[in-house]
Amino acid sequence: MHEELENFEKNHVWDLVEPPPNCRPIGTKWVFKNKQGEDGMVVRNKARLVAQGFCQKEGIDYEETFAPVSRLEAFRILLAFAASKGFKLQQMDVKSAFLNGFIEKEAYVKQPPGFESARFPDRVYKLRKALYGLKQAPRAWYARLKSFLLNSGFVMGLVDKTLFLLSRGGDTLIVQIYVDDIIFGGSSHALVSSFAEQMSREFEMSLMGELQFFLGLQIKQGPEGTFVHQAKYTRDILKKFDMGILNP
Repeated sequence: MHEELENFEKNHVWDLVEPPPNCRPIGTKWVFKNKQGEDGMVVRNKARLVAQGFCQKEGIDYEETFAPVSRLEAFRILLAFAASKGFKLQQMDVKSAFLNGFIEKEAYVKQPPGFESARFPDRVYKLRKALYGLKQAPRAWYARLKSFLLNSGFVMGLVDKTLFLLSRGGDTLIVQIYVDDIIFGGSSHALVSSFAEQMSREFEMSLMGELQFFLGLQIKQGPEGTFVHQAKYTRDILKKFDMGILNP
């Protein structure tokens, strides 16, 4: 929880202010989750502060909410393309991605439960950037990331708006985004490393190395090709129905 609030300070998400007249601040709540790896082991305990976006009213608190999301079919095509060209795909994760998106409408939220200011208990937070739970948060994050990639020389796909292509000399770099997960790979190791460094300078990133687990699929990339399987999903289903161990 402290780490989450520290991210708020780093990203300049909000300011503690006196509530303006007729202000109806949006409530906040904590959501806790255990993040699992491909083997089903807990790799991280996450605490997320979210806004109670169900209180927002369309046309008053927000306008557009749609943000493109990568389709599974597009991801499989990307896997096939990378395998045919002989380069490996890498994966990175943007920490607290929605906190990087700028919001257009003025919004206020209540102080986080358990972390109210002792000096100013009646004040509210005025948002500078999007907060998880806000209706417009996914769109704000996508707009921020798209703008950064286009300004960096990438070209957005004509059909799939989550696919971006960068050509430099005779080398090519492909990037596919799925909310805060970014899959990328290219024909030049220098170009791939340069992109990873560029992203780390702009956002707080977790570089996860070679792509191994994405959208419930386990991926094994090797010289003989790319193998996609769902061993973890199969084990989870067997465990759910108490079929993990079969009696002889």
